[in-house]
Amino acid sequence: MTARKQTEAPGVGARRRYESPVRRQGMVETRDRIVAAGVEMVRSLKTWDWTDLTFRAVAEGAGVGERTVYRHFPTERALHAAIMAGLAKEAGVDYDSVTLATVADTAARVFRSLASLAPAPALEPPLDPAFVEADQQRRDALLRVVASERPELPEREQVRLAASLDVLWSPATYERLVDQWAMTPQDATAIIAWVIDAVIQP
Repeated sequence: MTARKQTEAPGVGARRRYESPVRRQGMVETRDRIVAAGVEMVRSLKTWDWTDLTFRAVAEGAGVGERTVYRHFPTERALHAAIMAGLAKEAGVDYDSVTLATVADTAARVFRSLASLAPAPALEPPLDPAFVEADQQRRDALLRVVASERPELPEREQVRLAASLDVLWSPATYERLVDQWAMTPQDATAIIAWVIDAVIQP
């Protein structure tokens, strides 16, 4: 018996994927528009409660269908994480490039971003996975740079230094100065930067 060579007509059986540069660019632009819409929504929220930051709401803000948002972000956690990353990018915050010399400046960028939100966010944000992940990224970055730039310190002292910087960098510290001490955002940022610089001095 002679084996028959099987051929497949276009469009039959496994679908051939076509990825053109134009298509890829369009997908990138759509994703960016979705994230930008989410960031804009965050700026209109009264607190850091992201309950209303749903697929449908972000889709409407971006001018796309809800299914389109799902194609780019399969879960709400992924969507919120992308929006959090968008906020960080707008603020010029990059955890991977943080050094001890730039901790104060990076914290100041975060606080300037907070000051641009109206009204001010709540002091204690809900434990949305996006916030938990951002906090972990900040702690990991601080532990990494302290271990790298202060290797002479015992591990326990490295952790203490990183923890001290984390407390100072925390939005809750900034908001306490603004809310409880009636300081301007500029003064609160300057004070925190000054203390951070004092803490990291050898």
